[in-house]
Formats: sequence, structure tokens, C-alpha cells
Amino acid sequence: MTIKESWLLPEGIDELMPQEAAQLEKMHRTLVDFMRSWGYQLVVPPLVEYLDSLLTGTAKTLDIQTFKLTDQMSGRMLGIRADMTPQVARIAAHKLRNEADILRLCYIGSVLHTLPTGLDGARNPIQLGAEIYGHAGPESDIESIELMVALLNVSGAVSKMALDIGHVGVYRGLAEFAQLTDSQEQELFSALQRKASAEINALLQAYDISADAKQMLQELSELNGDQSVLERAKKVLNKAPQSVQDALTTLEQIANALTQRLPDIAINFDLAELRGYHYHTGVVFAAYKPNSSHAIAAGGRYDDIGEAFGLAQPATGFSLDLKKLVTELPTQKLHQETIGVQWSEDTSLHTAVKTLRESGKVVIYQFPGSETPTTHTLVKLDGHWQVTETGTQTRG
Repeated sequence: MTIKESWLLPEGIDELMPQEAAQLEKMHRTLVDFMRSWGYQLVVPPLVEYLDSLLTGTAKTLDIQTFKLTDQMSGRMLGIRADMTPQVARIAAHKLRNEADILRLCYIGSVLHTLPTGLDGARNPIQLGAEIYGHAGPESDIESIELMVALLNVSGAVSKMALDIGHVGVYRGLAEFAQLTDSQEQELFSALQRKASAEINALLQAYDISADAKQMLQELSELNGDQSVLERAKKVLNKAPQSVQDALTTLEQIANALTQRLPDIAINFDLAELRGYHYHTGVVFAAYKPNSSHAIAAGGRYDDIGEAFGLAQPATGFSLDLKKLVTELPTQKLHQETIGVQWSEDTSLHTAVKTLRESGKVVIYQFPGSETPTTHTLVKLDGHWQVTETGTQTRG
């Protein structure tokens, strides 16, 4: 790399300048404090772990997104985390397993992806999330969705949003009912994700499955809309197994609760929404800005994730990219009051500077031969150190 190119960053790797960094730090504090007010405890997992720990169980789906390296001390393979959720699950199942029957944990930190997750996706997001461990009912899913919406509102970056909610158990139950092979389940899953109606019909016609299974799977891609779609689903999926009926009941409970708790939020139910199908086990949800196809926050249920760490337990939660959220804010110039002071060995000056800094003021020493622009200046007037507006002081 030439000197001219040495400042370039790898593709998909970005950084924040002072204004954005200040906004990020402010939002970081606001959102973490807000989650604590809901009873969520902050944990800080390490940036790297042994690879077999990072990719345990359902987290194996993160393999292609994980940077890998060899530990020079042990010779074992390490991974740089691509998602903090499996790490927090490890902490909940192993180190905090005896803390409480139900754990509420939150986290924030940088993650690294080998590939961008979207056309404009960065490979180094700052992930913020919240998880509930130990509760299997819809109440914890409702709390997760409600907290996600509340955080987005508190952030100031989202003035209006819509929710998309699904349940992977619907398709999973129908696939089992139809006795699809693994390859059939995967190719139909792909077509459903793309809402490719013609391809879905062609695949179903080619499969040797019952007429009831074929009809219900065919209807699945059309089952999306407001809460009324759940009533329609009960009718068209009335021959589906109990697991599908249970999933619909759960969605109905969540819909009723959110209608009361989030009356101003538009909610769309999509029974063919299979995001995280190989990772999630129940409800899946995401928040979107108007006219955008990219989720600003997403989550869902992922039961038994702690099994590999010795404690299989139900879990639900969500995460978002804090850095991306900050870029949604209007750029603000830093209008912070700063106080300049000439470099000196005067002990009374040092005492005055220390007092000002302890009170929250920003005080900058001016080095000899140079000057940093400041809004105010600390000067000695009548034997006392006083702050005056820059350019208006009279030295004493």
C-alpha cells in the first residue's frame, strides 16, 4: 500500500467523527440507563472467545460471519464476535445461572462481520441489546417488543415506526406436517422469504405431499396484514398440527397486548416471516422506519440456547446497531462551552482549573506558541481566578 492509500479503511469498515461520536456516547448512556430502569443488568462480554464457544449450538449459523485467528498462547482457534447474543446466553447459563429464576440482561459493544449484512451495511456495528432468560410465556415476548419500541423512541432517531411480527413455528409445524425433506424445507423456505408466489406454487406441485399440506403451505405466503390476518389464519390452517395452533394463539395474545400498550404503532403480522429461521424458535419481530425495507431493530425467541453451557432455558430479546441509529440523527455541531487558560506553573491556577473540571466544565491549557479556540478564558482579576468570555477579559 502506498503512502497515499494508507489512510483508507477496509470496505464496510467505518468510523465516527467527534460530532457523531459525542452523539453516540450520549445515546449509549441514555439507552443503557433506560434499560436499567426496566430491571436489565449490564454485562460486558469479551471481544474474542474460543471459536467453539462462540459457535456453539444454534450460534453455528454465525460461522460464515465470524473472523477467525489462532491464539498464540494456547494454539486454539479464536473468533472475533459477530453477534453478542450467544455470549450473553453463555453468561446467563453458566456464570449467572444461580442468580435468579428470570434474568434480564443488557449489553453493548462492537462486533465484526466478515461480510456486510446489506447493500449499505457496515461490517463493524456497535450492537446494543436486551435479553430475558427463564420465561417461556408470551409476556416476556411482549416486554421485549415494548422495550425495543421504547428505546427507539427515547433515542430520538426514530419519529415514526412500524412493527412486523411473525412466528417461525407456523412454517416449521407445517413443514413437519407435510413431511418435507430437509432440502425441500430449505428451498421452500427460500421461496417464501422472497414471496415468490409462482416459485412456491411450482415447488408445491412437484412435492409428493397431501392436498391439505399443499393448500396450507400455499396460503402461507398470503397470510400477512393487520391483526385480522390471525383470524383468517385460524380458518385456512385449521387442519394444521397443534404446534401451529399454539403459535397462532401466542401471536393473538401478543397482538391483543400490543394493541393496548402501543396504540400508536402500526403492526403487521406476516406468517411467512422466517428471519432467523435456523436460530429462532418462536416469535420473531422487527421495527422499520416508514418506506424502508431494512429493520432498525429486530429480535425474537430462541429457547434452549444455553443447553450447550449446561442450562437449557427459554430466552427472548432483541438487538440494534447503535452506530447506525446515531447516523439517523440530524448532524449537530458541538456547541460546548470551553474555557482556555494560559500554561503556567501557578499552583492557585491549577487549583482553580481542577475545581472547574470537577464541576463539569471543559478547561483547556493553551500550550506556548499555539492557541486552541475556546468560548471563554480563565484569567486572574483582582487576585482571583475568573471565567470571562474570550476577547472580553482585562488581565490583572
